[in-house]
Amino acid sequence: MQHNVLILDFGSQYTQLIARRVRELNIFCEIFPYNHFPSDLSPYKAVILGGSPFSVRGEDAPHPDLSQIRGKLPMLAVCYGAQYLAHFSGGEVAASNTREYGRANLSFIKPNETFFEGVDLNSQVWMSHSDSIKALPTNGVKLASTHDVEFAAYKIDGEPTYAIQYHPEVFHSTDGSKMLENFLVKIAEVPQNFTPNAFVEDMVAELKEKIQDDKVVLGLSGGVDSTVAAVLLHQAIGKNLYCIFVNNGLLRKNEFQNVLDQYKGMGLNVKGVDSGDRFLSELAGVSDPETKRKIIGRVFIEVFDDESHLIEDVKWLAQGTIYPDVIESVSVKGPSATIKSHHNVGGLPDYMKLKIVEPLRMLFKDEVRRVGASLGIDAELLGRHPFPGPGLSIRILGDITPEKVSILQDVDAVFIDGLKSWGLYDKVWQAGAILLPVNSVGVMGDERTYEKVVALRAVESTDGMTADWVHLPYDFLMKISNDIINKVKGVNRVVYDISSKPPATIEWE
Repeated sequence: MQHNVLILDFGSQYTQLIARRVRELNIFCEIFPYNHFPSDLSPYKAVILGGSPFSVRGEDAPHPDLSQIRGKLPMLAVCYGAQYLAHFSGGEVAASNTREYGRANLSFIKPNETFFEGVDLNSQVWMSHSDSIKALPTNGVKLASTHDVEFAAYKIDGEPTYAIQYHPEVFHSTDGSKMLENFLVKIAEVPQNFTPNAFVEDMVAELKEKIQDDKVVLGLSGGVDSTVAAVLLHQAIGKNLYCIFVNNGLLRKNEFQNVLDQYKGMGLNVKGVDSGDRFLSELAGVSDPETKRKIIGRVFIEVFDDESHLIEDVKWLAQGTIYPDVIESVSVKGPSATIKSHHNVGGLPDYMKLKIVEPLRMLFKDEVRRVGASLGIDAELLGRHPFPGPGLSIRILGDITPEKVSILQDVDAVFIDGLKSWGLYDKVWQAGAILLPVNSVGVMGDERTYEKVVALRAVESTDGMTADWVHLPYDFLMKISNDIINKVKGVNRVVYDISSKPPATIEWE
């Protein structure tokens, strides 16, 4: 696969968003920490320097080694990158009198500049910095200004280096995608050949070459990622793919059988393993969410290993790892510590002795769905909401019992079925119910009750990195609340979670 564009990460919250905007142009790109990127840059046609929460004037500022990049490859420096080039190349960066954060408008654009082709004067851009460039670096040429920032954009005369103090990747920068396209396509001449069909063709060929006649085992979850990974592998190696779907007792209501039925028509070799009692027994009395995750991960590996040993001569384990998992599990020194560890990243216990293959590890979630569509996977399956690996265990706050699981499964079914019947399911990125560790007083049939409280959660997002709560219709919420209280024994109160991410997370645990 042609790499095309290298993005250097300095810890900015927007780095993944840069990559997403580049991918939307059908251009393949990769993110690497600024202090740990490939020594061989021959596959790359352009480099983008991202932003950072650090100041270039600080003692702990990230210092990239650009000796193999600058002047040799077209480079776009964004925000911190632009200030870094100025500060260490003969210019001046100083603290702004006021923090420049939010919307601004271009008040000057240098005529006849390719970078700004198709961008109108007064175009809105998004600023996010506390320092500002006061003097351009050596050979710097001003390209654009805002009312408050004289050097909003500049280039280095005599080399293909461009720099901007705003963020073109965020939605608020009206012509941001156009500027990225001008830089990558018109200036750097990067080919726009990264399409779902091209990915499938390249990946199937790569899998055939890598795996050859070996056997591969894959843990299916019923979700989009593992399903698309399975179909890709099936196209490459056919009957040598063995899929295992484990019921951990924490799936949605009737999901174990429904998912197995769904896979029947896809030609995959799938074995269902019902281990719900084993998982729930191990989880008995455990309330700490991280401990729950570790127990579920351990027991899953034990069950999966037992089943894998029933298949002779398995050499590979396939996983549905996607790109955000990979990025978030790589630490950038200083500005961004590892955000979280992922169950798909970091290898296996030594005793499993399997090589790992991850056909989706370079794709974002929306790209996985587009690849799935090109593979002919049913739209209903591709449109399924994400579901956490630990299942309902992290939606039951406190300890887990079979009774609590049953209550939450029933509540979840009412909510999800309601979203579908009201035509709201596809307008939501992820939805679910949470069983709270509190009881509340209620009245049913003139009798006092003291029963469980559940919270409903529905968010809109592109890939789960950020999320906003969905403004579901009041009539819908009223109907769902009424149905839950009337149909699910043990619940007498329903609340709706109106928190966004950040500062909250999508899941409660």
